[in-house]
This record gives sequence, C-alpha cells and structure tokens, in this order.
Amino acid sequence: MAHEHKLAIFRGLVKFKSNTQKIWGVLIFLTIVTLIEVGLGIVKPESLMAQVLGMKALNWIFIILTIVKAYYITWDFMHMRDEVKALRRMIVWTAIFLIIYLIFILLQEGGYVFDVYKDGYIKRDF
Repeated sequence: MAHEHKLAIFRGLVKFKSNTQKIWGVLIFLTIVTLIEVGLGIVKPESLMAQVLGMKALNWIFIILTIVKAYYITWDFMHMRDEVKALRRMIVWTAIFLIIYLIFILLQEGGYVFDVYKDGYIKRDF
C-alpha cells in the first residue's frame, strides 16, 4: 500500500501520481489556506468588517475557509476520492449540513446571550 500510485490525467497525458506527491500537494494546499486565514486574522482589513447576514464578512470568510479545509481533509485523508459517488455524497453532505446547522445554532444562541448581557433583559421569547 505504501507504494501505490494513483492515475492522474494532465492535458490528455496519462501519468501516475505517487502517494508522496499527493501528500505534498495536500500539505501545500492546507498551508496556503491556513496562511490566508492567519494573514486575514492579523491584518483584519476594514473592508471586510461590514455586516453580512448578521455577522462580519471576515467571520464568514473564516467559516468558509474552515469548511473548505475540513472537506479537503475528508476528501484526501479519509480516501473519499476513491469511494463510490453515493457514499461520498452521503458522508460529505451530511457533515456539511451538520456544520452549517451548528453554525446557525451557535450564532442564534450567541446573539441571544449577547443581547441579554448588553440590554439586561430578554428581547425575544421562543
């Protein structure tokens, strides 16, 4: 298994891609996405501080980049790329749905708790 090769097609040419090349590709991709996240976190551009759907645009960018990294890690390290289409969809779509649902719940509850601390009273009752 350690010396398995994957078939890759580049510009019409059939080429075998080794596991070492795949590992370096994953490392480079995840490093670039992480560097973008860290850079945006340090710089915090003023143009990304505008409110979008109740949250700063910069926070949405962080959430989206984190989901992209999680998807890519699942795709490569859990070998979803090699599975049948139905199994890939079942696992990946379920995870994405649950992550989006968790984000929604955290934003709703966090906003509610913030309003209670800020205003000192319950603004809405479910």
